[in-house]
Amino acid sequence: MKIVILGGDGFCGWPAALHLSARGHDVVVVDDFSRRAIDDQLGTASLTPICGLDERRAAWSEVTGRRIDAVELDLAEDYEAFLDLLLTERPDAVVHFAEQRAAPYSMRSPATKRYTVDNNVNATHHVLCAVVESGLDVHVVHLGTMGVYGYGSAGMRIPEGYLDVQVPGPDGGVPQQILYPSNPGSLYHMTKVLDQTMFAFYAKNDRLRITDLHQGIVWGTGTPETALDERLVNRFDYDGDYGTVLNRFLVQAAVGHPLTVHGTGGQTRAFIHIQDTVRCVELALLHPPSAGDRVRIFNQMTETHRVRDLARLVARLTGAEVATVPNPRQESAENDLHVDNSAFLDLGLRPTTLSEGLLLEIEQTAVRWAHRVDPDRIPATSVWNTRRRPGIPARPVRPAAVGA
Repeated sequence: MKIVILGGDGFCGWPAALHLSARGHDVVVVDDFSRRAIDDQLGTASLTPICGLDERRAAWSEVTGRRIDAVELDLAEDYEAFLDLLLTERPDAVVHFAEQRAAPYSMRSPATKRYTVDNNVNATHHVLCAVVESGLDVHVVHLGTMGVYGYGSAGMRIPEGYLDVQVPGPDGGVPQQILYPSNPGSLYHMTKVLDQTMFAFYAKNDRLRITDLHQGIVWGTGTPETALDERLVNRFDYDGDYGTVLNRFLVQAAVGHPLTVHGTGGQTRAFIHIQDTVRCVELALLHPPSAGDRVRIFNQMTETHRVRDLARLVARLTGAEVATVPNPRQESAENDLHVDNSAFLDLGLRPTTLSEGLLLEIEQTAVRWAHRVDPDRIPATSVWNTRRRPGIPARPVRPAAVGA
C-alpha cells in the first residue's frame, strides 16, 4: 500500500512509519514538528537524543535501502495543502497521529486548552473533509484513546466501541447498538470523543472507510526498526506532561528521584507496548472496513495494571523509593478496568506483556541518558482545576542523587 502517516515524526508515528516501510509499504510522513516546538516551550527534551526528520530518513535509506518521503504541513491550518497532497500521492490509507496527545498538557493553561481543541478537532475534520473532496477511496486509521470511555469502574467488560442496549418502547424494549457512552477525563480526551462522533457521521453520510483505535497508555520506546541505527532512535518523554507513567517511573528510578504515585495509586489503566502499537496499526490497515460499514473500533491495549502496583514493581527492581504525592487530575481515587480486546487477538496479535526483563531494558536506556534529565521537569505540575495540587514530593530530591 501507499500510506500517508500524519504526525509521522512523533512518538508513535515514527516507529509506525519504520515498521510499515520495513514491510514493503510506500510511506509518506507528514508533520509540522509542533511536538518538537512544545519541547522548546516547556524547556524539556526527549531523554534519548533524537535526530531531525531528514537525518532519520537518510539513515533509514542507508540501513535498509527503503525510502520514506516527507512533507512539512500543518494539518489543522492548511487544508488546501493536505488536499493537494492526497490528489498528488493518491494513497490507499491515511494513518492519523497528528493530534496533541498529552492530557496534562491539554489542561496546563488556557492557551494549551485552546490549542489542543483547535488543533485536534480541525486536524481530524480536515482529514475527513479532504478525503471526501478528493473522491479517493482512502482508508482512514486514527489513533484514539481508551480515555474516551472514562476511568471510572464500568461494572462490566468495556466492549470495543459499541454497546448493546434496550430502548423502552410502547411494545417493549427495542434493541439498539450505540457508541459506548463517553466520559472524557481531560480536554485531550474530549477531542477524541469529538473525533469519534465525526467519524460516525462521515462513515454514515459519505461512506468513508474508517478505523478508530482506542489505545491504552504506551510503555517502552523502541522497536526492532528503531534499534537498527542510533539515528533512528525514538523519543522518550519523562516530563510531567508527556511522560507516560511507567516510562516516567523508570526514569525517576534511574536518577534517584522518588517514584511519584498520584493520590492512592489506585487508578487502573490499560497499557500497550510500543511494538504492539505499530503492529496493531499494521493489522488495522490490513483489515479495513468496506464502504458503507460503520466505523470499525478496536480497543488497542494488551493488559491493565493499577498504578501503585507498577510503582512497587519498579521499586523492587531498582531499589527506588516510592512517594505518594497529590493527584493533579480530577478523577476517581480508585477504579477497576476490564476491557475487551479480542478483535486484535483474533487477527493474530501476540501481546508483549509487562516483564521484568523488558522493564530492566528500558531502565538501562534511562540510566544511559540520565545526564540529560532535568529533575525540575519530572513532577506533574499541570493541574485539572483550582482544587487540585501539583504532584510534587513533600521532601525535595537531593541534588547529589540526580544522575547517579
